[in-house]
Amino acid sequence: MCAAKGAPPPTVTWALDDEPIPRDSGHRTNQYTMSDGTTVSHMNVTSPQIKDGGVYRCTARNSVGSAEYQARINVRGPPSIRAMKNITAVAGRDTFINCRVIGYPYYSIKWYKDSLLLPDNHRQVVFENGTLKLMDVQKGMDEGEYLCSVLIQPQLSISQSVHVTVKVPPLIQPFEFPPASIGQLLYIPCVVSSGDMPIHITWRKDGHVILSGSGVTIESKEFMSSLQISSVSLKHNGNYTCIASNDAATVSRERQLIVRVPPRFVVQPNNQDGIYGKAGVLNCSVDGYPPPKVMWKHAKGSGNPQQYHPIPLTGRIQILPNSSLLIRHVLEEDIGYYLCQASNGVGTDISKSMFLTVKIPAMITSHPNTTIAIKGQTKELNCTARGERPIIIRWEKGDTVIDPDRNMRYAITTKDNGDEVISTLKLKPADRGDSVFFSCHAINSYGEDRGLIQLTVQEPPDPPELEIREVKARSMNLRWTQRFDGNSIITGFDIEYKNKSDSWDFKQSTRNISPTINQANIVDLHPASVYSIRMYSFNKIGRSEPSKELTISTEEAAPDGPPMDVTLQPMTSQSIQVTWKAPKKELQNGVIRGYQIGYRENSPGSNGQYSIVEMKATGDSEVYTLDNLKKFAQYGVVVQAFNRAGTGPSSSEINATTLEDVPSQPPENVRAISITSDVAVISWSEPPRSTLNGVLKGYRVIFWSLYMDGEWGEMQNITTTRERVELRGMEKFTNYSVQVLAYTQAGDGVRSSVLYIQTKEDIPGPPAGIKAVPSSASSVVVSWLPPAKPNGIIRKYTIFCSSPGSGQPAPSEYETSPDQLFYRIAHLNRGQQYMLWVAAVTSAGRGNISEKVTIEPAGKAPAKIISFGGTVTTPWMKDVRLPCNSVGEPVPAIKWTKDSEDSAIPVTVDGHRLIQTNGTLVLRSVKAEDSGYYTCTATNTWGFDTIIINLLVQVPPDQPRLTVSKTSASSITLAWIPGDNGGSSIRGFVLQYSVDNSEEWKDVFISSSERSFKLESLKCGTWYKVKLAAKNSVGAGRISEIIEAKTHGREPSFSKDQHLFTHINSTHARLNLQGWSSGGCPITAIVLEYRPKGNWVWQSLRTNSSSEVFLTELREATWYELRMKACNSAGCGNESAQFATLDYDGSTIPPIKSAQGEGDDVKKLFTIACPVILATLGVALLFIIRKKRKEKRLKRLRDAKSLAEMLISKNNRSFDTPVKGPPQGPRLHIDIPRVQLLIEDKEGIKQLGDDKATIPVTDTEFSQAVNPQSFCTGVSLHHPALIQNTGPLIDMSDIRPGTNPVSRKSVKSAHSTRNRYSSQWTLTKCQASTPARTLTSDWRTVGSQHGITVTESDSYSASLSQDTDKGRNSMVSTESASSTYEELARAYEHAKLEEQLQHAKFEITECFISDSSSDQMTTGTTDNADSMTSMSTPSEPGICRFTASPPKPQDSERGKSVAVPIPHRASKSDYCNLPLYAKSEAFFRKPGSEPCPVVPPREASIRGLARAYPAPARHLTLEPGAKPLGLPPPAPAATTLPQRTLPMPSTTGATAPSTSAAPAPATTEPPAAERGPTHSKVGGSRDSLLEMSTSGVGRSQKQGAGAYSKSYTLV
Repeated sequence: MCAAKGAPPPTVTWALDDEPIPRDSGHRTNQYTMSDGTTVSHMNVTSPQIKDGGVYRCTARNSVGSAEYQARINVRGPPSIRAMKNITAVAGRDTFINCRVIGYPYYSIKWYKDSLLLPDNHRQVVFENGTLKLMDVQKGMDEGEYLCSVLIQPQLSISQSVHVTVKVPPLIQPFEFPPASIGQLLYIPCVVSSGDMPIHITWRKDGHVILSGSGVTIESKEFMSSLQISSVSLKHNGNYTCIASNDAATVSRERQLIVRVPPRFVVQPNNQDGIYGKAGVLNCSVDGYPPPKVMWKHAKGSGNPQQYHPIPLTGRIQILPNSSLLIRHVLEEDIGYYLCQASNGVGTDISKSMFLTVKIPAMITSHPNTTIAIKGQTKELNCTARGERPIIIRWEKGDTVIDPDRNMRYAITTKDNGDEVISTLKLKPADRGDSVFFSCHAINSYGEDRGLIQLTVQEPPDPPELEIREVKARSMNLRWTQRFDGNSIITGFDIEYKNKSDSWDFKQSTRNISPTINQANIVDLHPASVYSIRMYSFNKIGRSEPSKELTISTEEAAPDGPPMDVTLQPMTSQSIQVTWKAPKKELQNGVIRGYQIGYRENSPGSNGQYSIVEMKATGDSEVYTLDNLKKFAQYGVVVQAFNRAGTGPSSSEINATTLEDVPSQPPENVRAISITSDVAVISWSEPPRSTLNGVLKGYRVIFWSLYMDGEWGEMQNITTTRERVELRGMEKFTNYSVQVLAYTQAGDGVRSSVLYIQTKEDIPGPPAGIKAVPSSASSVVVSWLPPAKPNGIIRKYTIFCSSPGSGQPAPSEYETSPDQLFYRIAHLNRGQQYMLWVAAVTSAGRGNISEKVTIEPAGKAPAKIISFGGTVTTPWMKDVRLPCNSVGEPVPAIKWTKDSEDSAIPVTVDGHRLIQTNGTLVLRSVKAEDSGYYTCTATNTWGFDTIIINLLVQVPPDQPRLTVSKTSASSITLAWIPGDNGGSSIRGFVLQYSVDNSEEWKDVFISSSERSFKLESLKCGTWYKVKLAAKNSVGAGRISEIIEAKTHGREPSFSKDQHLFTHINSTHARLNLQGWSSGGCPITAIVLEYRPKGNWVWQSLRTNSSSEVFLTELREATWYELRMKACNSAGCGNESAQFATLDYDGSTIPPIKSAQGEGDDVKKLFTIACPVILATLGVALLFIIRKKRKEKRLKRLRDAKSLAEMLISKNNRSFDTPVKGPPQGPRLHIDIPRVQLLIEDKEGIKQLGDDKATIPVTDTEFSQAVNPQSFCTGVSLHHPALIQNTGPLIDMSDIRPGTNPVSRKSVKSAHSTRNRYSSQWTLTKCQASTPARTLTSDWRTVGSQHGITVTESDSYSASLSQDTDKGRNSMVSTESASSTYEELARAYEHAKLEEQLQHAKFEITECFISDSSSDQMTTGTTDNADSMTSMSTPSEPGICRFTASPPKPQDSERGKSVAVPIPHRASKSDYCNLPLYAKSEAFFRKPGSEPCPVVPPREASIRGLARAYPAPARHLTLEPGAKPLGLPPPAPAATTLPQRTLPMPSTTGATAPSTSAAPAPATTEPPAAERGPTHSKVGGSRDSLLEMSTSGVGRSQKQGAGAYSKSYTLV
């Protein structure tokens, strides 16, 4: 790198060993200039080779000069010597010979000449880098061959030679020019005495080539040249140079030629006139060589000159460079003769004389400089002048000439007085405008003069300009400016002020204020009053007029009086209501803005400091409630009023005590001791006095038992006033949980922590059951159940056996371990009766005996089961063992079945079920669907035996119904109603809450006995999300719906009636921020932004003060824009304003005017165009929103369908073995109350009376645009269900605030009535458009007698669903989702079957359209396969909407049959399985039918509800003849849908062939009336969630309409 600096920037070049570096791929240079002007050049050598070594030199050049730097770079490799060129040296000069060695390393470099090692004399020097220097080169000695030898190895050298030729430069002999005069001849020779030939000689004059024709002749020979001038003249003066050059060098010699000339006049002097006081020049110019010397002489007088005297050269008289004489100021004494004389020593001197005459110009000789006049009086001004006559005198005022003829106020007179002229100017009278400079001008032919006169006209001063600098409550600060003092010194000021409503006769004055003061303070003013102020100024002439009257309002001062009539009223245990009246009017000192209420606890140990709260004033009487006080504590309260200025005195302290409350801490040192097996003693000590919150009334002990199966016993409590209680009648050897609380008049306090105690052991109760069966001719087997109340740990069992007829005095005793619950007694006599009984034994002794049973050994041992039936309760996801031990000869065969509706299904062994060799049934990881009645049957050749076990699976509890009961600024009180406990007692609740826009949930654990909770320490004015879940022994249940509630408070707002700016001057503005209302939440920050109008940059100011703030460093006389933003926890409020600073003199500036003219047209155009543009944008936005909503609904439907399929496929039920005959229908045992049917559309509401069963549904309900690939159109309906104790545990009543269908605004205003059960129903139409549609609200079989309008092959489904906008973020497991789906389906089916929807009420809340992706959901298939196979993830978490599409019954002869939700009536069993209302219909009654078999009550409740009722067959089908004219035929590609049909006795419709509606099948089966009862398995999979039961009739018939769908939605 090489860096150089210069101006202009230099250019850098590179050389290697004195040779330019070639620019190729291996050598690259780049150059740039840095910011400081330095030029940097880089030399990049790529892949260096040996030849790249050597001396690198960088040279920087610009137009001024050059600089260079060099350095050697060695490249390792075999050394060599670069080729050297022969050198020509100049004799007498130094010469350098470089030996350029490349390669490295080498040992040394040596030089030889004529085989002699150099140096060999003092003129030779050899440098280390191999350079040889020859100093003062001599031709004979230094010319010849030189050898450079480089030692590269100790015995190896390389060498190279160079020849040096020495050239001798020319030598010019000295020559000189002799003195010459004009006209002489001149010859000068230039001779070269030595030098190598050839030699070239030339001449130059003053550095230029001598041209021919200049009078100079040059003659040259071999080594000589001569210069000849034939006639010397002045032009030949100069420097002449002789130049000689040869191959060695160029030399020169220079000499000067001087030519002498005598002096002569170039300009001769002549007589001149000079003007007095002006400059004059006496011209005289000469030349010659050497230059002549000029002298001036003067002879005074106008006569003949007698004697000339040299003129002394002073500052006034000087000789100019051209020899002329300069007189700077001509005086009268300068009159006379002047002589100009010149000489230079060549020839004789020359001279010439002239006469100077002096003329006098007009001059002012006398005038006053300053003078004074009184305004209104006459004033004269005089001016005297002299000079050459005639003289004219002119008067001017300022720059204006005074013309008395035009302005009669002026008069001018002139008179001669000897050599002088006097002029007088008279002013009549003097005015303020005459206080200027007057000038008199005297003019003649030779000049003019002017005299300035300053006239000052005095008068009384102008009134001062008064400005209000600051106004306080009781004083104000004034500042004034005296603009015009009347041209007389101000001697004092007077200030007058009064109340604005008074006259100036009642003024107050401040007089004789010093003239040196320009501001004053006026004190003793009254706050919040309006004053008028004026001012006078004085000088020695008189008093000014009054100043402009100013009006000011004094600021408010803190009130001087306290609030009156302060009273306190305790409201609750933590609140006191304070009431008072405003202070007296005359003591308010302004507008009362609010009050500060100070309160402190006066109980012992309190710090005595007041806590302060503020409130805004609302009127003359005020009320405020102090919250969050200590319970049952005495408080002292004071009240202070405040206005803008501050806070006034406080009222006298008044005391009040808050009401009693429940104790906030439990009793201490709670202990429990078990005394006996049924008695325990509980003791405790009183809670801390400070936590009683009232007068202690007593204590309450709560206790309940904890059973071995995890269930809790009944909760009991005992009330006492003592600190000890004895609990009697407790269950023996039982764990108890005990809690103690204190209570006051206000209620129960906090419970103590749960204390556990166990009662002592006692003798056990009798075994719960006993069986005895013969096992052989000589033995029996006895089995028993453990005691219901073991009252301790069973140590053993004792079996007693006695034979009443044997005569044995005492029974035989046998003992078994506590784990064995059966015993074989052998060696008995055949045919003899034996009596058996059992007793349990604990550490306390033998317990009560069981019942006695009689048994007789028998030769034949029929199958008997020694295990016991009954009820088994277990948590879900546990393994359960159902014992079924049997005896008999031969060994009995064991078979397990499970009751399912009206039949028993054998239990098959799989991964979930296992039957052990002893007959025990093991169920692994039981679920809710495993609940039910299990039957174990033991069979051998001699008989059989059966036991029934009722398995109850406990599940997590259902979701509670959560509501908001009360809100405040910092708390939300919640209440709830628990849902179903899942078969296990609820242990507690988990409450989760978070801020609405956050997902950071906080958990609160709540006791199981609580039904409300208060969330405290919340942010003011903030929305919160809350959800609740219950826990039982199984685990946590489903989370409730998320509800939202908002604490009291809102964002700050600014009151328009408050004055924002309290003071503005030219550079400052004071803002009153008390106009900001906190909205109920403390203001945390106020941000102010302001800028001059038209400026882009905002200046920011942040403050936490809510009183006053100053804006400083403002521009004077400038309009400003102001933006304010006040924030609290509820949000931020904004306010904007404009203000203008005052001018420098305190005056206001005009408002900003809007542009006129062309701007008006633009404004009008803008006014017209804006609404049009906004309307267009609004329509476009509405279109986009509608489109997006439709797309979202479609996607949501598709996703919900996929999730439904996933849930169904995962949670469907599997059965042990297929069931022969028709598939069983859904099991229905849940009630829904009566509802009323209502359909709402755009036109209004259509309501159905109590006596109607159907309503027409027109195309308007299905008028939304349908996708070209869509198949079905749906309308979602709502019905609210009333609260009842039975029914599906679904809670959809609480609409989430801020979501559809209830807006957040409406929720704020009034809470809607909560319904425990609220569901949504969906109408689905899968058919081409027709003029009218009929919806049937009753699914019973209907005929024409009902007055129903039925059209061809149109089907509608009413299906249970829930609003997809509800329950946001309520995620449930697939198991609980499946359970809820089942509950919904059961509730729906049962409600239909029980006529609960005879008067149902629906409400349209949402419409959606399915597309091709949902065809599987809505269309049946020919092979009756399960249509739900795809799986995906829903777009909304926690929302599941899905549709079940089982096959639909179809009549083979559509004109004669109507689909009904029953099988055919060909058999008695089918009739017996009908619901009660169907049996009562004449249509279903069969003459002569036999009575139905008796079904056990339990099984009847399960089997009798919905045996073989297909859920989807809920529509009417008529023959094609009912089709309206013009209706297009159904699509032939529709799938075959099997349908169970029933002939209608009263049907009289048309009998058109079925092919008019659909293509005829290949084979046609006879009508149902002509065939026996046949059944076909429908659905393709027993895993379908809705099990179907269909008839085989018409199974293969085609149907033109799409499948009928049922939709459900889970949250």
